[in-house]
Amino acid sequence: MQLFLTHPETYLFYGWWQFATCLFAFIALLSIWWHIGKRQKDLGQVWLALSILCWSLSGLVEVYFATYAVSDSISLNGYRSILSLCNSLFILLALPWFRYLPHFLKGIIKSKFWIYIVGLPFIFSMLPTLNKMLSGREGVINELDVYYAVLTLIFLGFVLWHSFAKRRLVSLAYLSLVCILITLLAQFYKISGSTVNLTLFSAIFKTSLIMIFFALALSWVKELSENTIPDVLNLGLTFKIDKEGDKIHRWVILSGFSNIPKRKVKLSTASFELLRLFAESRKLEPESWLEIKPKNHALKEKKYDINDYNEIKRLLVALVNGLFGKGNWTNELHLTPLKNVFFELSEKRERKIRLLIPPENIDLG
Repeated sequence: MQLFLTHPETYLFYGWWQFATCLFAFIALLSIWWHIGKRQKDLGQVWLALSILCWSLSGLVEVYFATYAVSDSISLNGYRSILSLCNSLFILLALPWFRYLPHFLKGIIKSKFWIYIVGLPFIFSMLPTLNKMLSGREGVINELDVYYAVLTLIFLGFVLWHSFAKRRLVSLAYLSLVCILITLLAQFYKISGSTVNLTLFSAIFKTSLIMIFFALALSWVKELSENTIPDVLNLGLTFKIDKEGDKIHRWVILSGFSNIPKRKVKLSTASFELLRLFAESRKLEPESWLEIKPKNHALKEKKYDINDYNEIKRLLVALVNGLFGKGNWTNELHLTPLKNVFFELSEKRERKIRLLIPPENIDLG
């Protein structure tokens, strides 16, 4: 605290910088959410923006104590600790909204108990901090928020890596890990009490994390723009078979996507023939339907076009794997929209289905 009193201009500059920069980042992230995330009903960016707002408020705390040269170190560290805890809490609350999560963490983060998993440690860390501020007794006031921050960084590091890697942004994935390591180093300096280094690392890691959050937001926007399933009227379908020696490769070419107009997908024999059956039916008799065999159907004299719904599901999974990469898609963003664009079910629920792509957009090859 002595350094704080002898060099208040340093902390005054740092406080105003932190307040202005983080406030700008908070408003910018909320603006992205307002224009895009709101329609997607995605609150992840809201929680991340609130976490940055905590840093902005922390900057105001620095300004106040530097301006009036207040020597109450317990109060200063207490406010820092409370805002740090809130920052970590909001980041943890944002994680369930991430589209791509590591498999070993997905069950935990997506569970209904997540709010208790992150909320109880927050309360247990907050209460001792408030007690020390009210009692005015010196103590290890910063360490509890450091431990909570380390927990947050571990979860955040895995989630950021997975999010960027799944979007095939490997350089950003590695950059996010570097940012997490810098932030962890800043937490260790916080425990050591090295004031100068703490201020330096704090400025570095907060700037880095803000840039990573913006990179994450832009990668999400990029994914939405690139992987949006086109309208059925713009969707084209072409069948192609290549022979390479004794091997036969079966392809379908889908056109109409915004960034890559034509996408080539390799299918197994069964999926290829099923999709071709749909296409031939649509091309030759646009109003015709294919019939799906009922479950546990014992009659053998009637032949159905499709044995069960699983054949259609396997076809859709093969298509999204080929279009977006295996494991790089989700049901709500890719599989379900593709199914709704590709196929139409009979309104009378007669186990009848047909392709929706206009006949003139189909090339049987």
